[in-house]
Amino acid sequence: MTAFLQLEGLVKRFDGVVAVDRVWLAMERGELLALLGPSGSGKTTTLRLLAGFDTPDEGRVVVDGEDVTGIAPVSRRFGMVFQHYALFPHLDVRANVAFGLESLGVHGPELDRRVERALALVDLAGFGPRRIGQLSGGQQQRVALARALAPEPRVLLLDEPLSNLDPTLRERTRREIREVIHRVGITTVLVTHEQDEAFELGDRVAVMRSGRLEQVGTPDELYGAPANAFVAGFVGRSTMASVTILGPSSRGVRIVVEGIEWDVDAPAGATLPPPGPALMLVRPEALRLTPPDAGAIPATITSRRFVGPSAVFTARTDGGTVLEVVAPSQSVPAGARVGLMPSRRMGGGIHLFPPDGR
Repeated sequence: MTAFLQLEGLVKRFDGVVAVDRVWLAMERGELLALLGPSGSGKTTTLRLLAGFDTPDEGRVVVDGEDVTGIAPVSRRFGMVFQHYALFPHLDVRANVAFGLESLGVHGPELDRRVERALALVDLAGFGPRRIGQLSGGQQQRVALARALAPEPRVLLLDEPLSNLDPTLRERTRREIREVIHRVGITTVLVTHEQDEAFELGDRVAVMRSGRLEQVGTPDELYGAPANAFVAGFVGRSTMASVTILGPSSRGVRIVVEGIEWDVDAPAGATLPPPGPALMLVRPEALRLTPPDAGAIPATITSRRFVGPSAVFTARTDGGTVLEVVAPSQSVPAGARVGLMPSRRMGGGIHLFPPDGR
């Protein structure tokens, strides 16, 4: 099947600095892709290249078989929701949603029909006469989404659309956004630096660093089979330690951590580094607390963070490595001596990479 939206080798430089470095992406019709990465990773510049606000130095953007690289933004039939919504406070909700349609020459009964349809899509039917200042932050975000959807765009672009909302409202609003987008079936690209947002909204997630794509996959793939130490550390919680790989074992692979030998699972399909020095990234749920017996890495609890029925314990090993462990919210006070062992149900929560993290 031919991809609906394609980014083919996009490159963008600013004053000799490469902001986007040969980005290739292909999306199916109706897919929601989240561009995830830290500040300066190139995700917003990639979105601007998609929208046509910036012109690539190399590469092209193709939509439904049409090369739109040289086409002005207004002619691409893309909808966009900006980080700060860009709503007009002096206009009511209806006028804000109608603004883009009127600029396209839509008037009269057709304008009314499409405005009402867009408001209904975001569960704001009947809100047309309200002023922007009368709305909550979440409602304003949905007005911005309705305005972007009203012209029936081919592609929807979302630039950090929830960054101005408080955490509770952000969580509820992103569920609403996902429902709307999948109900409409529109191809969508979301830019975010919040992994929870990317994982909940994205059918797939593209992790970026320094202008390059590090890995593209489903949330399960990124969490369970990260391509390198950067992805493993950026997606989900993890801590790291230097280890030595001895070789294969009955369980998967045998390693040495601070003088203690462990047999750990080898993630399915993972390419393990050769025997010798390596970097271990370990998820908190992949470790368990034990008495400081033989076979366990001796450590001292330095802190405990309550998360309901479980707690996240931070432990410092005698060798100085800091690791996190998820365990039942038992009373293990700071300063307690414990042992650290691989969880019996870790399910690939330990990842091994060459010493350079690649």
